[in-house]
Amino acid sequence: MAKVCYVTGRRARSGNNRSHALNASKRTFGANLHKVRILVDGKPKRVWVSARALKSGKVQRV
Repeated sequence: MAKVCYVTGRRARSGNNRSHALNASKRTFGANLHKVRILVDGKPKRVWVSARALKSGKVQRV
């Protein structure tokens, strides 16, 4: 399964590395995801959750 936030849907984004000469090469910007145990329908489940969702209190850790 891909690393996608279970709550917010954040995932890796693509973009470019830019050198001083403005040469472009592809890169990925990874989301700040953590594998945590949260309550899903009253049962504990291990899922990927973004750091922003954890800080804002959108999930209940077990």
